[in-house]
Amino acid sequence: MAYVAIAALLAAAFLLVRLLLLRRELRRASGQLEAFNLGHTEKKLDLAFYDGRLELLAEHVNRLIDHAKQAHADRRRSENELKRAVANISHDIRTPMTSILGYVQFLESEALAPERRAEYTATVKNGALRLKALLEDFFELSLIESPDYPLQAEPIRMNDLVLEVLAGFYEPFLQRRLEPAIAIAEEDLFVRADPSAVKRVIENLLLNAIKHASGDVSIRLAKTPAAVRLTIENRAERLSEKDIVYLFDRFYTADRTRGGSGTGIGLSIAKSLMAKMNGSLSAELVAGKLVMICEWQPEPPGEQDRHGQAGRGDELQ
Repeated sequence: MAYVAIAALLAAAFLLVRLLLLRRELRRASGQLEAFNLGHTEKKLDLAFYDGRLELLAEHVNRLIDHAKQAHADRRRSENELKRAVANISHDIRTPMTSILGYVQFLESEALAPERRAEYTATVKNGALRLKALLEDFFELSLIESPDYPLQAEPIRMNDLVLEVLAGFYEPFLQRRLEPAIAIAEEDLFVRADPSAVKRVIENLLLNAIKHASGDVSIRLAKTPAAVRLTIENRAERLSEKDIVYLFDRFYTADRTRGGSGTGIGLSIAKSLMAKMNGSLSAELVAGKLVMICEWQPEPPGEQDRHGQAGRGDELQ
């Protein structure tokens, strides 16, 4: 009996010590969480006393800490992006507005010569059109980023669509004295996407290349093992790796001093549309060249054959 009593006392003492250690560890963990919540530290929970259930709890808490840190980083990035957007849109609005107001004052003069009046009127009109384009782009971007923006996915033969869009850019390329090097795969490349959205993406990327290219432009459409890839490449000595990071942000323009008609929204619109179509749009800076890469999931082979046969049947008719 004495041995049983001693064993019971030892067990009770062990449980009491273990309980006290658990309570102390819980107080310690609570203190660490309070320090994290107050912003005094970003350190995760660490345990000095190990218990299976306590370790599992600490693991879950540390996951929440990771999520909270990521959410905080995302919020700071969004705030910085918003500040840049406000600064950029203010610049984009202020520049033509200042010009418009200045020339309106000139137009109010009764002694103004007719040819000068026509010149100033054209300048005011151009400024107003720039403001209109800016507001339309901003409105379109807000629509595209809404969850219920409608897209109608259907099979598209990318070979034809890319060539169709390029044909519409013959004059802009000619005016900039750019001669694009075009390489389109001979095999049929089908994707399932919204044709209007795909056209808009390609148009925005070509417009960006034409506006900012400091050399010839290269356009390639090919199939990779996992995707149908469109690559648009142009010389861009003014760009840096820092610019690539923010290239798809709203209203971001790499060189604010160059002015022009761009609003900095076109690439953001293209990025949003690609995301809506479950595709991807990325940018790289390789040896002084800006490389834009669009990728879509290819249409399954069976579907490609069916659409190809339908197309050949239409041609025979």
